[in-house]
Amino acid sequence: MTLLTTLEALDALLAESRTRPVLLFKHSETCGLSLQAHEEVEALVADATFDVPVHLVSVQRSRPVSNAIAERLGVRHQSPQMLLVHDGQVAWHTSHLAITADAVRAAAARLSLPTR
Repeated sequence: MTLLTTLEALDALLAESRTRPVLLFKHSETCGLSLQAHEEVEALVADATFDVPVHLVSVQRSRPVSNAIAERLGVRHQSPQMLLVHDGQVAWHTSHLAITADAVRAAAARLSLPTR
């Protein structure tokens, strides 16, 4: 999981999504629900068969990036929130306790993404 902290990095990530899907995980450092979602995302990242890069956005530390994600991708901000971006657009998103490793895997599978 890599930390996404700048608008330039967001631009590069959205460009990367044109060649392969990416995940954006918006995380609140002060929210219990977000901590639970973070644990699910950590489990997903630890799975060697899951090959979609995950990028973490701290909504407290990177507010401009968090706001830009909502504006550029047209998805109302929530926290925690997971967005699967493919070809520069949101292919799937969910929030709060619906963020589970299984839910993210299923969303990626619907895109017929390769696994290792």
